[in-house]
Amino acid sequence: MKKPHIVILGAGYGGIMTTIKLQKSLNMNEAEITLVNKNDYHYQTTWLHENAAGTLHHDRTRIPIRNIINQEKVNFIQDKVILIKPEEKKVKLSEVELSYDILVIGLGFEAATFGITGLAENAFSIGNIKNARLLREHIEYNFAKYSEQQEKDPALLHIVIGGGGFTGIEFLGEIANRIPELCKEYDIDKNLVRIINIEGSSTVLPGFDPQLSEYAMNSLEARGVEFITGALVKECHPDKVIIEKNNKTIHVPTATTIWAAGVRANSIVGKSGFTTNKGKIEVLSDMRTPDYKDVFVIGDCALIINPENGEPYPPTAQIAIQQSDIVAHNIKALLRREDLESFEPIILGTVASLGQNDAVGILNNKYKFYGWKATVLKKIIDNRYLLKLGGFSLLIKKGKFNFFY
Repeated sequence: MKKPHIVILGAGYGGIMTTIKLQKSLNMNEAEITLVNKNDYHYQTTWLHENAAGTLHHDRTRIPIRNIINQEKVNFIQDKVILIKPEEKKVKLSEVELSYDILVIGLGFEAATFGITGLAENAFSIGNIKNARLLREHIEYNFAKYSEQQEKDPALLHIVIGGGGFTGIEFLGEIANRIPELCKEYDIDKNLVRIINIEGSSTVLPGFDPQLSEYAMNSLEARGVEFITGALVKECHPDKVIIEKNNKTIHVPTATTIWAAGVRANSIVGKSGFTTNKGKIEVLSDMRTPDYKDVFVIGDCALIINPENGEPYPPTAQIAIQQSDIVAHNIKALLRREDLESFEPIILGTVASLGQNDAVGILNNKYKFYGWKATVLKKIIDNRYLLKLGGFSLLIKKGKFNFFY
C-alpha cells in the first residue's frame, strides 16, 4: 500500500519546525515527507538586521537543512515553487512537479511596496540573507567611496530607513552601533553620517507599549538616529527619498534607502486560486484552508483573526513556531483518523533588539524589560529556539552566549 505523501513548502520557522516535529512523531511506514525550499539552508529571520548592518556574519544566521532533518524520514528538494494546483493536488516546481496527499504552505513573505514610485527599483530590503548581505556590502562600499572622493557627496553617508516597526528599529540599533567602526576604518568624521528613520505613525513601534517605544527612541537618538514621524514616503530615487509631512514635501538626499514598512504573503498563494483575505489565506481553527481539507497554511501565509480585537495576529516567529505544533499534530491526527485540535496563540512576550547591549521587551503583557536585561531575554529566546530545532549541538554551534557584553 502506498504511503500518504506529505509535502511541506518552505523552510521558514513554521515549515522547518513542522518538518522536525513530523519526523519525530511519525513512524517511517506512516507517511512519506518531502520538504521543498529554494535554498539549502534555513535562516534566523530575526537575526537578519544584524547581518545587514554587518554586526553578525551571515554564516551564523543560516543553518544547513540537511544538518537538522532526518534524511531517512524526510526527502529534501532544493527548488523554487512556481504554482500550487490544489484541485489536482499537485505542486509545480521549476524542475519537477510533485503530487501530494497533504500539503503545508509555509512560503513566507514578500516586501509590500504599496505602489510607491521607485521603491521596488531603488530601495533595499532585509527579507533574506542575500538581501541583508547585499545591503551590508552597499553601505561599506559607500563609505569607502566617500573616503576616496575629492568632491565629497554627503548622500553616500546618509542612510534612510522607511518604517519604524520591529524590523526597522532593530536595524537602526545595529547600524547605529556599526557606524563608529566604519568611520574609524575609512577615516570619516562620525558627525557627517546621518541615520534617518521615517515612520507614518506618530511614534515608532506602533501598537507596542508606549513607555517601551519612548525608551527605544531615546536610546537610538542618543546614538545619532533622527526620527521623522507622521511622514509618508512618496517617491524613492537612487540619490534621494521624497517624503510628505504635514502636507509639505521634503527631499532627503541619500544613496541608501531601506524599506522595512510592510510585508505581504508570498504572491504564489494568490496565483494558485486559494480564497484570500489581504493576500493571505484565512485559515480554519485547525490551520486548514476553508476550501481544501488536505491543505494546511502556516506562518506569513496564514491569516488568523484575534477575536478580542478583530485584528489579525502579527506574523511573528513566535506564532509560526506555535502553529507548527498544531499543524504537525493535526497531520498526524488526519493520518490516524483522530480528532484535530484548534490553534490558540499564546503571546508569551515580545522583545525588540536595539543593538548589542540594549533592547526593550514585555512578558505576559505585564512585565517590562529595558537595557541589558531585555538583551539577555532576547538571547534566551533565540537560544531556546535553536535547542528546539536542532538540539544541544546546534545550540552550542549557533547560540548566543555573550549575555553581558
